[in-house]
Amino acid sequence: MLLLFFKKLLTALLMPPFSLVLLAALGLVLGRRRPRLGRWVAGLALLVLGALSWPPVADALLGSLERHPPLSAQALAQAQAIVVLGGGIYPDAPEYGGEDSVARPTLQRLQYAATLQRRSQLPVLVTGGAPEGGRPEGEVMQRVLEQQFDVPVRWVESASLDTAGNAALSAPLLRAAGVQRVALVSQAWHLPRAVALFEAQGFTVLPAPTGFRSRPPRALVWYLPSADALQASQTALREWLGRVAMALAWA
Repeated sequence: MLLLFFKKLLTALLMPPFSLVLLAALGLVLGRRRPRLGRWVAGLALLVLGALSWPPVADALLGSLERHPPLSAQALAQAQAIVVLGGGIYPDAPEYGGEDSVARPTLQRLQYAATLQRRSQLPVLVTGGAPEGGRPEGEVMQRVLEQQFDVPVRWVESASLDTAGNAALSAPLLRAAGVQRVALVSQAWHLPRAVALFEAQGFTVLPAPTGFRSRPPRALVWYLPSADALQASQTALREWLGRVAMALAWA
């Protein structure tokens, strides 16, 4: 758990907007002795912040990760099970009487998994632990799928703390049932790394992406900088950082 804390701390320091705030602060410090250099550094921080807050940049960054097309009916017919990766919980939801629910990314994955399950009648595995304490995400996902979508869940993996753990700890459950080919559900930007991790466990993976970000603009307002675009840029950069870390670990 301590290792996970330092991993998240390092990620927070490297990711915008905090990293850019640090860069701007460095510019202010440098400006005391070298005003021109200080202005350049602070200006660079503001320029990058503005660029990452621009929807075309955010969509390009996420689009660089969206490698897999939507799952076809032919591909779904090859799968033996549907695996849904956790994407965060909504803890102590007041509208549900203080009961934990799923965060928006997880809900999006569950909604798509429910659609796939109704089309195929395949068994479903949900995976996600409790990196921040509380009830494991896998258990919350199971309750939402069964109670809100009326979709049965066959396997629940509830000890993993990240995507690598999702793959490693789901593998024994699937192998025990003779499953070798899985339809893997997650956001389109997340699947390239997730697919590689499940393939490393020996599975044939049929990517089932949802939540595509890169798409043509619908209105001029799309070109205005926004906090949503900054969050999307942060998501893309964090995922690229995860891919670099995975490549270094496998080197």
